[in-house]
Amino acid sequence: MQTLRKIYIAAAHSRIIQLVIIAVVIDTAFGILRAIKDRNFNSCFGINGAIRKIGMIISIMFLIVVDYVTNFNLIGFIPETIRIYLGNSVGITEFFGMLYIAYEIVSILKNMTLCGLPVKKIWAYIKNFLGKYTDELPDDNELTNESEDK
Repeated sequence: MQTLRKIYIAAAHSRIIQLVIIAVVIDTAFGILRAIKDRNFNSCFGINGAIRKIGMIISIMFLIVVDYVTNFNLIGFIPETIRIYLGNSVGITEFFGMLYIAYEIVSILKNMTLCGLPVKKIWAYIKNFLGKYTDELPDDNELTNESEDK
């Protein structure tokens, strides 16, 4: 029981886990606003979005336990420019948490753009920045289709 308490306390104070949860909530909120605007469910507020978000939260909870048991340090997989903010140790939880945050930021900005907010340039900048490190970014066909419609 004491071990579970230690794991819970460590997880509750992790900035990365807090940021993942905040990003999921914000993305869901903008997904709801976009669904209201379009009068249609979308990838953030439909069943696929719910499954993706629940999967993120469940995997983070599972990875907390894995980190506690294994004590892996994945700092070598983090780009040098980001390491200065993270310290000397990054567990599996934080590693995947950063990926989830990056994915959610792109999704939040996409939803904000599709809601009509003037953030398309910020969205493009973030997408290009993340494109340096991964090619696994969310599809932006909806933005392309919307700009063609106007």
